[in-house]
Amino acid sequence: MSWNEPGGDKKDPWSGRGDQKGPPDLDEAIRSLQEKLGKFFGGDNGDNERSSRNFSSGNSKRNTGFIVGGAFVLWGLSGFYIVDEGNHGVETRFGQYIGTTQSGLNWHLPTPIERVDIVNVKQQRFIEVGYRSSGGEQITGSVPKEALMLTKDENYVDVRLAIQYQVKDAKQFIFNVVNPALTLKQVTESALRGVVGSSAMDFVLTQGRSEIVTLIKKEIQDVMDSYNSGIQVTSVNLQDAQPPEQVQNSFEDAIKAREDEQRLINEAEAYSNDVVPKARGAAARKIQEAEGYKEQVIAQAQGETSRFSQLLAQYTRAPDVTRKRLYIESMESVMSETNKVLVDTKSGNNLLYLPLDKIGQHQVISQASGSSSSAGASDQPQSQTSSQSQVQQTVVQEPVVERPITTRSRDARGRQ
Repeated sequence: MSWNEPGGDKKDPWSGRGDQKGPPDLDEAIRSLQEKLGKFFGGDNGDNERSSRNFSSGNSKRNTGFIVGGAFVLWGLSGFYIVDEGNHGVETRFGQYIGTTQSGLNWHLPTPIERVDIVNVKQQRFIEVGYRSSGGEQITGSVPKEALMLTKDENYVDVRLAIQYQVKDAKQFIFNVVNPALTLKQVTESALRGVVGSSAMDFVLTQGRSEIVTLIKKEIQDVMDSYNSGIQVTSVNLQDAQPPEQVQNSFEDAIKAREDEQRLINEAEAYSNDVVPKARGAAARKIQEAEGYKEQVIAQAQGETSRFSQLLAQYTRAPDVTRKRLYIESMESVMSETNKVLVDTKSGNNLLYLPLDKIGQHQVISQASGSSSSAGASDQPQSQTSSQSQVQQTVVQEPVVERPITTRSRDARGRQ
């Protein structure tokens, strides 16, 4: 029974009277407020009671509507979401794709009608094939199941590969492949074994690394694009490629021998590059000298020919004069190199022989002795000076030898 009904205790919940310890009744509070408003506006008690009953039933429905509306508003507000920079939001309605949202504030129909999956499209993701790393540090041991593979020449190699990739299409990344990372790893192993299996071991271990990486990256990207996986392979890094541990020492020896071979080849090429240009220069110099000598001989021959032609023309005009002049010129050229002179006398049959070579030698000796005697005349005795003058007189006064001229020699000169 409420406080304002007949027979009630008339305890006003706002007055604070009574010993009631529990919280005030909401319906009673509303009816009390309605009664006070009725009295204020001049209404009777009977009407107040009826109106309070109607207000109480309407208020309950209204409160329920308020609660339902508030819940609906809260449910609608839960559809707001924020996509961070570098991420894409993939919206689905009852599991069906409806669109992709960019970074910023967005809204969708709240759960369970629509759902949003956030995908980071700027993050660099990694997968490792043939080894495992922990905390950024590579473990020394490999994973033999993934790392060991056969080459074209039927040799085992231990290859370790690292792949970096990122998402280029969030829709394809979510819907087309169940496990993108596992799929990419399996595709990488397949591509790696195919490329290594078609290459020789020396090519894989030495100069073919960059080419192998390029081929593997292209093949992986082609396969992932055929799957519409939404993955972009950014880099392929060949961490290590080496023979198995059991034969690694033997391969190191072979590599050292190959390096020694290359070093000797380089030294031989350096020596060749040093010697060959010198030899070519010497050969070119010899050729030029030969060409110069050739030109010289040809010029001399042409000059002699021209001189002979001119001499022939003079000889045809005056044979006797030309013949005598040629004879005199020839004798002059021959006798200019000798120190012996033969003088033919017309009155006798003898030839005068003048030893000019000896006379010249004595003159040189006398000049040398005279200069030395003049430099040290005070120290030399008078006997030495007198002896030198006697030698000079002897040289000057040396008799001329006369040789008889035979008839044969005179005839020979006449024929000349």
